[in-house]
Amino acid sequence: MRDFLPIGRPAFVLAPMQDVTDLPFMRVIARRGAPDWFVTEYFRVHPDSCLNRYILRSVVENQTGRPVFAQMIGRDLPSLVRSARELASYPIAGIDLNLGCPAPIVCRKDAGGGLLRTPETVNRMIGSLREAIGGKFTIKTRLGYTTADEFPKLLEIFRSHAIDGLTIHGRTVTERYQTPVHPEYVQAAVQAMPCPVIANGNVVDVETGTAYLAQTRAAGLMIGRGAIRNPWIFSQFIAAFKSEAALVPSYRELWNYVLELYEELALETVKFNPLAHVQRMKKTLAYISHGLEGDFEYDMRRAKTPEEFQEICRRHLDHDVPLPAKPPIGSKLFCGFEALGVREP
Repeated sequence: MRDFLPIGRPAFVLAPMQDVTDLPFMRVIARRGAPDWFVTEYFRVHPDSCLNRYILRSVVENQTGRPVFAQMIGRDLPSLVRSARELASYPIAGIDLNLGCPAPIVCRKDAGGGLLRTPETVNRMIGSLREAIGGKFTIKTRLGYTTADEFPKLLEIFRSHAIDGLTIHGRTVTERYQTPVHPEYVQAAVQAMPCPVIANGNVVDVETGTAYLAQTRAAGLMIGRGAIRNPWIFSQFIAAFKSEAALVPSYRELWNYVLELYEELALETVKFNPLAHVQRMKKTLAYISHGLEGDFEYDMRRAKTPEEFQEICRRHLDHDVPLPAKPPIGSKLFCGFEALGVREP
């Protein structure tokens, strides 16, 4: 990871989000200011698994010019080693191990964040993968499963292996996305780890990200849902660190983003179903429409057909009023960002 860090400023990375950060999304984001590197959706790994061809396209067909790390999730060590070796034959920047996914279905299988309940398993897994992976090997984790008091033991494990980077979502698995982050634990990792540490969670704009960096001294930020809501966030960060004026996007620019994403995803759909496509877009629009003025969010939830979808976007977004910089304070989708010492807008 150190090889990919920019000179003179922190790194800004797009977080892997399942069923969101695919090749079409990467293309659309990159046109508005690409992150320093991407991380794929996770490859599900188990004894009967093979590499997901659609996710592989995010690697082999990625023309953004930015490095792409391939992320794996699973609990079966031989299968993880096998998949890591298979992935090494593709033009990846490195392999990332998911130790943070809080989805209940994942944790019930003792994968993702569920692995944090058994640190000894995590230790064996990281050690074996480090031996098997000849290139860059990074980890994305949370602070623990139930409580952040679990993190010091996990940090000892991370320190004991020669990993190339550590990304920390500053919450526990059980906190999911419903609390503020805990910057002090990320800061402890920054001080302890010999490799770069990237901070993740609660970054919704330049102000929240700058506050997170100041409190952690991390080498960079990984941004997920904040980048869905604001695809210009990476270019805004870079402008801020260059002391340049950053783009303040308007509702009409948001409209163009939504339509472009709609079209890119439609082109990638093998068996296109217009009604199903609208439902797919509505999952993403939940983050985009949240907190905007008027009834856009309310109306979009009720859209069924492409015609309704397009008309709602036109009616609510076809104007040049600047977009709000942040979601609403107290938002259920973007919980706790105000705890990073950010003033209410």
